[in-house]
This record gives sequence, C-alpha cells and structure tokens, in this order.
Amino acid sequence: MDITHADLPNDMQAAIAKHTGEIEAHLIEVRRDLHAHPELAFEEVRTAGVVARELERMGITHETGIAKTGVVGIIQGGRPGPVLAIRADMDALPIEERTGLPWASTKPGLMHACGHDIHTTTLLGVAEVLHKIAPSLAGTVKLIFQPAEEAIGGAERMIAEGVLDNPKVDMAIGFHNYPHIPVGEFSFCHGPALAAADMFKLVVHGKSGHAAHPYAAVDPIVASASLIMQLQTVVSREVRPLHPAVVTVGAINGGIASNIIPDSVTIKGTVRTLHADAQDVAEDAIRRLCKGIELSMRVKIDVEYQRGVPALLNDDRVLEPVVDAVRKQLGPVIHQKEPSMGAEDFALMSQKVPAFQLGIGSGAPGRDDRLHNSGYAPDEACIGLGVQALARAAVEILA
Repeated sequence: MDITHADLPNDMQAAIAKHTGEIEAHLIEVRRDLHAHPELAFEEVRTAGVVARELERMGITHETGIAKTGVVGIIQGGRPGPVLAIRADMDALPIEERTGLPWASTKPGLMHACGHDIHTTTLLGVAEVLHKIAPSLAGTVKLIFQPAEEAIGGAERMIAEGVLDNPKVDMAIGFHNYPHIPVGEFSFCHGPALAAADMFKLVVHGKSGHAAHPYAAVDPIVASASLIMQLQTVVSREVRPLHPAVVTVGAINGGIASNIIPDSVTIKGTVRTLHADAQDVAEDAIRRLCKGIELSMRVKIDVEYQRGVPALLNDDRVLEPVVDAVRKQLGPVIHQKEPSMGAEDFALMSQKVPAFQLGIGSGAPGRDDRLHNSGYAPDEACIGLGVQALARAAVEILA
C-alpha cells in the first residue's frame, strides 16, 4: 500500500521500516546474486542489467549506458522541490575470494571485497521504498548506479556525460559500508572525510655493470634505496603536522640477477592528503628530492606524478539533515568519526554540489573484517538498515 503525505508525519518511522521489512529478503537474494557474479570497472554489464531489471519491476523510469555501464533512475515527488542524488558504486576487485560462502564469487580472481554489491542492493532498496512514498516528496530523487569506482574513473565519466544535469542535481548523498563499524551503527565526519589520492612513478636510470665492479657502473638500486628513505621525510619534515598526509611506496622493481647491476629501477607509490596545500607540498618535495638524488648519486630520474581524485568534502547542509534523519529513524546509532586517508571518486561529485557520504556499519558479530580482503563477509543486516537510513534522509530533505 502506498503512503500518502497525510500518513507520513504521524508514522514516518514505522512506514519506512514496514516497507523495508517487506523487501529485505529479496534484497539479500539480489545481493548474493551480485556477489556471486562480480565485474570489474566498466565491465559491469550483468550488474547493470540486474539494476535495470529491478528498476523496471518497480516501475521507476531509468536510463542505462551512462559512462558505458552506469544506470540512472528518477523518482518524481508529488510536489516541486530540489533534486537529491543518491549514489552507489557497482564494481568489484581483482581479488581471489576465500570466504567459502555458498554465494561466493563464481569468477576466479574477482570478488566484491569492498562491498559494492551491498551498495548497489541498498540503493535498489531505497529506490523501492521511496517509489512507494513518492507522492509525499517535494522534489526529485536521482538514483545513480556508478561503474568503476575502484579504477577511479566512473564518477568523472558520469559527470562528463551529464549525470548531474537534466534534472540538475542540487545535493548528493553517497554511502559506504565499513566492517570496522558494527552492524547497526553509522558514522559521519565533518569537512574533509576522505583523502585526495595522487600517484607517482619514478624510473631511476643508472648504468648497468658487473656486481663485482660497482665503480664502473651507476647503481640505480642504491640510489632508489636512498630515495625511498628520503621520501619518508616528506610527511615528517615538510607537511604541517596538523595536515594529515601519507606517502607510501607500494612497488619497486629492478634487476634480474644477484651479480648484475641493472640499468634502471621503477618505483611506484601514492600520496594521500586531506588539504590542498599539503598536496602541493608533497608533490614539490618529491620532485625536489629526485633532483637531489640525481646530483648526489649520478642517476637520471623520470618523474611521473598524477593528481588523482580530490579530498571528499562533507557539506554540513547535507550532513546535518542526514544525521538527524538516521537518529529519527533508528535512534542514537550514528557517531562522529575521524577522517580516513582512503579515497574514492564520490569526491568529484562533492566538488560540484553540496554532498555527504554516510558510513554504514557492516561488521558481523565475532568477526574482524577489513575492506579489500579476500575473506571479507559483511553482515547483510546492513542492507535493510542502510535502506531505512537513506530513505528517511531523502524524506527529511525533500519534506
């Protein structure tokens, strides 16, 4: 039964909880199906098909093929008002699953180890609840099912193809499951919540030679070792202590034998920052340190430094009504947390419109899971709880 505007003020909490309870078992089935069939960035063809099928079943107007595999649905409220976007990501990771669950990945080397199957399913549940109570909403809900978050490219392409236009989005909500937060709890963070993520590739060129005669060669391995140690001073000695930053070398490749000094070594890493000035300081320092190593150790260094997604900025104009909505719907279960040096491309939407990303606890009792882990097994109760929280947030914002 659809809920009218007159019904909502008196029993909004019960209405949303009732609708969610009616569809929760189906949502878990959908999630398990998506989990068993993970797809990488821009390859989410089957996933997008499931999303489109579900929106069609609900009677929600939608469009497919945005940013190749993205899907966008539209729910029109009963009265004019702002446009609220709610975004979920859909892609999986190149990880071999080791959960042993009946619905484990059927694709070798691929797994939903970040819970994007949870996100996709949660937004489908939000869509169904909001569609039932659409006449009570003053405005429009735009449901954004985004590809390629893990590849850090899906949001940029969707924005370029007009996902924030027609109708023009006034504000946006993102969300992410967190296994270090117990299921039933939620989190928020004021201001910068996730880091800007830059990447660098440094190719240290020396001169190859016999390992017994290093004086006749120019050793790029020794130079690389010195450079890696100096990179650790960027955060400790150059970035302001109150501006969090991380410089991590994640890969170093060079040499093939114990008795050969190689011609070159390749170093790859990432820089994470919450503030734009720290981002500038880190890049400048890395370039300067490379020049110093060139002079001191007779090597030549090719520097590739790529700015990635910006920091995700939570806007209080969206954060506060969402936090209030979660408390109204589920009680005192949402708490402020520290920013994370992780990154994600919902940040690009936060640069365009007022936005907020909600943290949804997915940690199962007795487990100590982490994202991007081959054994990650979230508590599926987070789906229905996320549906309630996000649906109530939309209702409060578009009241």
